Amino acid sequence: MSDNIPFEIQVEIMKRLPIKPLIQFRSVSKSWKSMIDSSRFIADYSSHVQHLFVSYDNQVGRNVERKYVSILDNDSFPQHRVSPTLPPLVNNLKYPIIIGSSHGLLCLESIYHDGPFPGKEVAVIWNPSIRKAVAIVLPNLGVNVSATLLGFGVCGETCDPKIVKIKHIGWRKDMESIPDSIPRQVEVFTLSAGAWRTPYGSNLPRTSIRFRCSNVVIDGFLYWLVTERITVDGGLEDYNLIISFDITSEEFKEVNLPDGLAHLDHMKLSMSKLRESLVVIENNAAAYSPVSVVWMMEGGVEKSFTKLFNIYTSAASGLLEVLGSTKRGQLITEVVEHPYIPLDDAPLVVYEPESRHINSLGIIGTSSAFFVHRYEERLLLLDHPDFIIYNNGKGYIFKPES
Repeated sequence: MSDNIPFEIQVEIMKRLPIKPLIQFRSVSKSWKSMIDSSRFIADYSSHVQHLFVSYDNQVGRNVERKYVSILDNDSFPQHRVSPTLPPLVNNLKYPIIIGSSHGLLCLESIYHDGPFPGKEVAVIWNPSIRKAVAIVLPNLGVNVSATLLGFGVCGETCDPKIVKIKHIGWRKDMESIPDSIPRQVEVFTLSAGAWRTPYGSNLPRTSIRFRCSNVVIDGFLYWLVTERITVDGGLEDYNLIISFDITSEEFKEVNLPDGLAHLDHMKLSMSKLRESLVVIENNAAAYSPVSVVWMMEGGVEKSFTKLFNIYTSAASGLLEVLGSTKRGQLITEVVEHPYIPLDDAPLVVYEPESRHINSLGIIGTSSAFFVHRYEERLLLLDHPDFIIYNNGKGYIFKPES
């Protein structure tokens, strides 16, 4: 780039470059490297190139292999796909689950089976676009009647990745025997501090609420589909609602569902992300005419839900479990019942809401072991050291054997 071009203009040009040549340009000059590695440039950069990240299990004989596929999410979907290179901190996880994705980062949770903390439960924050990751040892996990779940998101104001850890009562029978006076433990990890602390907000979820494992992050908020046991006419009933967590203020709030969804069997409800909106899927499958209803949450002070469309599938196609969506609004779904495939296997398919067509992605894995998340090419983690693991407020450098 010519020295005659003002440096400010060079910065604006580089903000519009694809991420791969941008990383290579860091070796051209010290001034370019300093600029690209600066926290301001990292926060401002976004290539607007999006991918769908798919994680699934593949049975090979008696062994189970964890597979990863990244599919370019544009007009060519799903033609361009690659198997991403795993950094050592991800490769050392044993059968990880994906907690969430935000600002180009994925967060995975599993047991670490190698390195300085073998056998410890850890979370790994990974940027697949720049092949960089950091690991966090998870302290004080639930035991006995307690269970622990994680949520992940990036603060939009500071670009600081955060993990929220909630210890809650894991089993329904324990809710009735344990007093409400037992506090729910909530901790927040911020990557900038490298340590866990109590959240800023004080309005923690009630002990009587039972969380579902998966969460959805949209526009600076984490959402969980939860169930609460309430007393109705002297008896106990399950009541479905949504708990939100503001990633910036760290405040919890409750979002009520329509009555028909609030009192539905919680096994018939799931939650997903359609484009940039939160949707709740109501499974009303009958024996010979499987159908699901998609409800979209709309903004405002009082959240409301609007029926968006129905998902129709034939009995031969099986039931569809929505796992995510493409940029164009196609649903990425798993066929959870099908008469022509083995019980343990399931295909991943694309459902077109308008045409109702179902097209295979050519990916078959263990049923109920798929994770689908969208990520955008970003530079977050570029300014962090390689191979760093945080534990008890300290960072340790783990260099794997070559």
